[in-house]
This record gives sequence, C-alpha cells and structure tokens, in this order.
Amino acid sequence: MLLKNALVISHRIIKKVVMPGDIVVDATAGNGNDTLFLANLVGDAGKVYAFDIQDTAIENTRKKLIDNDKYNNVKLIKDSHENMDRYVPDGVKAVMFNLGYLPGGDHSIGTKPSSTIRALEKALSLLKPNGIITMVVYYGGDSGFDEKEAVMEYVKTIDYKKATVLVHEFANQINCPPIAICIEKCK
Repeated sequence: MLLKNALVISHRIIKKVVMPGDIVVDATAGNGNDTLFLANLVGDAGKVYAFDIQDTAIENTRKKLIDNDKYNNVKLIKDSHENMDRYVPDGVKAVMFNLGYLPGGDHSIGTKPSSTIRALEKALSLLKPNGIITMVVYYGGDSGFDEKEAVMEYVKTIDYKKATVLVHEFANQINCPPIAICIEKCK
C-alpha cells in the first residue's frame, strides 16, 4: 500500500535520496530500526550517526546493528539530537526523526519541543543541497501534543528559498495517526 502510514512514507522518500557512501543521521535511534535502515542504504563506504538520550535505546540499537552485521559504519551517540553539530560534519544527505517516546519504554521520557526545534535547525544547517529531513510525529495518548503543535508552527516559518516543506497528514484515520514531515534543502 503506497500510503500505509507516516513511517512508510518517510522510508520511501529516504530511499530515493540516500546513496551508498552518503553521510546520514538518525536523530532518534530508539530501537534501531531506522539506524539499520540507513546503514543498509549508505553501505560500508557511508556513515550513520545515531543519537538517543537513553542507555536502553543505545543498547537496543547496538544489538540490532551487531545482529545484522551493520555496526562498522555507525556511530552511536548518547546525547540529545540538538547537539548533532558537535559530532556530525557538514554535507549530510539525510536526517531522520521519529518524535515521541521509545516504543516499549518509559512514556515520561521523550522528545521535547524546544530540543527538537533546535535539532531541526542544526539538521538544516548540516544538510547538503537537495538533502532531506524526514520527521514522523507521533502524538496522542499521554504525550506529544505540545511538540506536534510547536513543530508544525516551526516548519511554517522555514524560508521557502532555503527549503521546501511537505506535511503528510491522514485525514480519515482514527487515534491521532502519526504525521510525516519532509523538508528538502534547496540548492
């Protein structure tokens, strides 16, 4: 199904942009699914920088990468994604975000509006022209409404001469379906 969910849309867009040898960022490593996805796309010649603030997330990601023999081209960083500019060089082809909390983890620990917006600003500055940021915004239940609103307001302020912003929302799904946001840096 072409429009199955926000994560599928995010992955399809990333697959069209990222090539072997590229530098990419998983801004929210979580359980390692996107980190592994990116590691497969960039191959041995590329580099993935994966961020998370939780030890559990870093260890889950490390295990997934080792189990899939993809650990060599990934740098796991236990720090906030808002500090990505301290670790990642310019010339990034793609940055992926999944906002919310660690699936299966503590719901009180999750991404926050202020650090996410700072991370988005830094991601935009690190991107090479025609590079892409994908963001899956999970909200609803016990978290994420404030972050969703803050991110949606922020992306509307991005200068259209610097980047194109596309928001995918599912209008007829129930229970606060995740939103996919794609930001492509202009030439």
